[in-house]
Amino acid sequence: MTPSASNGKEMAKLESGDASSSSSSSSAAAKTATMRRPRRFTWTGPAIVLGFELLESIAFSGVALNLVVYLGTVLHGSTAFNAAHVDTWNGTTFIVPVIGAFLADSCWGKYNTIVASLLFYLAGLVLLTLSAGISPLRPASCEGISCPPATGKQFSVFFAALYLTSIGTGGVKSALLPFGAEQYDVDGSPEEARRKQSFFTWFFGAINLGIFVAGTLVSWLQQNVSWALGFGVSALCLLLAAAGFLAGTPWYRMQRPAGSPLKDILRVMVASVRKRKTKLPAAGHGGLGLHEVVEDGDLQKLAHTKGLGCLDKAAVKGGDGKEGPWDLCTVSEVEGVKILARMAPIWLTCVLYAASLGQMTTTFIQQGMAMDNKVFGRLKVPVASMVSVEVAFMLLWVLLHDTVIMPLARRWGPAGSAGLTQLQRMGVGRFLVVVAMGTAALVERRRLHGVGAGRMMGIAWQVPQFVLVAGSDVFCGIAQLEFFYGEAPASMRSICSALSFLALSLGFYVNTAVVTAVSRLRPGWLAPDLNAGHLDYYFWLWAVIGAGNLLLYMLLAARYTTKQVVLHSPSSSS
Repeated sequence: MTPSASNGKEMAKLESGDASSSSSSSSAAAKTATMRRPRRFTWTGPAIVLGFELLESIAFSGVALNLVVYLGTVLHGSTAFNAAHVDTWNGTTFIVPVIGAFLADSCWGKYNTIVASLLFYLAGLVLLTLSAGISPLRPASCEGISCPPATGKQFSVFFAALYLTSIGTGGVKSALLPFGAEQYDVDGSPEEARRKQSFFTWFFGAINLGIFVAGTLVSWLQQNVSWALGFGVSALCLLLAAAGFLAGTPWYRMQRPAGSPLKDILRVMVASVRKRKTKLPAAGHGGLGLHEVVEDGDLQKLAHTKGLGCLDKAAVKGGDGKEGPWDLCTVSEVEGVKILARMAPIWLTCVLYAASLGQMTTTFIQQGMAMDNKVFGRLKVPVASMVSVEVAFMLLWVLLHDTVIMPLARRWGPAGSAGLTQLQRMGVGRFLVVVAMGTAALVERRRLHGVGAGRMMGIAWQVPQFVLVAGSDVFCGIAQLEFFYGEAPASMRSICSALSFLALSLGFYVNTAVVTAVSRLRPGWLAPDLNAGHLDYYFWLWAVIGAGNLLLYMLLAARYTTKQVVLHSPSSSS
């Protein structure tokens, strides 16, 4: 870890540097090059990051949650136009973190990536506020059934603001989580592991608390007071987040960017192909006989692991000792590629899991619309507010997870353990989503029986399925954040952390594909009139998909080899 710099200029200098080199030894040194005097851990840096995430979540959700409503009621777009542009914007928003993560890991560094992204983010939200508040930048209000459409200029200003916001939030999402987690990377002690585990939990909680605030307070301001005021609240939240983040600069720990990881991945692939006929050292020698370089700046290296032996050939030393960087790689470089290969199947199950969660904002809402939305006799509950109820339950699950479940798991587990492992918690999350789909199917079946008897089921019957989805999201969501960060090679932590966002994005597309297939093959399941359809069959289908995904995940998790690190003292030599 690096000691904190005294100002922003020193931070920029710290995170800039040589991105790559032509030899494997210099590449290895660049990947772990850090200052050698780690400062003592304090909660100041992580606390600022958590506050930043809360305010950023309010800012982003204040735009995203009501976007389709603004397009329809203010810009007077058609249903198809609105849906297409919201989907495109969401897709862009969750793809940008992958690009931002590559920049953060390879050249800019996480701190600089966040600061640069904030410029785009603030510009987008300010322009969005102006477009909603200045009359020439929005169409006139409807008069009766006549609603004048937005002009090309008005649409151009609005979408420019929207995509500036998308670039900004994508850049922040790509780097903020790994940047916060780096504040804990001091040693491998159990206490340090528990601190970092709590950070991931509260980071997840901050995201969802922000969604809850935006979905209630900010959305109410937009639809009942002024759209410009609502967007202005989002801009103000981000401005406060940016000011707090910059003010906390002296307390942060920093790591230098490691250079482009793609080059090292390609080097391993090319070297392993060139040496495909080379024999590996005897199995009893473990990683001995394979090439590794330990520079004075290297505090840790990846240990050799079994499996994927074809890649190990890239680290087998030749007899003449004149091999270049595209013929010989270090064990750490090879293990980094192995980690990516082992993570890929786990990540694919995350895509199917995300698709299952997508039911909460689609078919769960449609089911609620066919129910009696009165509770306690007279109080009407908006159907869409059940999503906010789910977020509230999620926050309760976060408290339960961090203060009860994980401490009990540590007490009953092996001495010094962090409780349930990341893979175990991801499995619990996948199990709970299967139970949630089954519960939704049973509720829908009971609702259909009630309709046949002339009774309407109350919307409160949906609460159990939302509680189960909330618990599933807490167990799996937090563990996935930890898993993709913790298992990633040091030079690819931002990129691997962004895989969660990519899985979420692809999950939406999978959900759309399933809906399209069911509509064509079994149109009666998703009938326009749910009372004449069989939405329960559709929920059972997702329960089966989730169960299959769970079984596949359990098989993959049982065979997964976790990353193994070898610590070196600064004076170690190769």
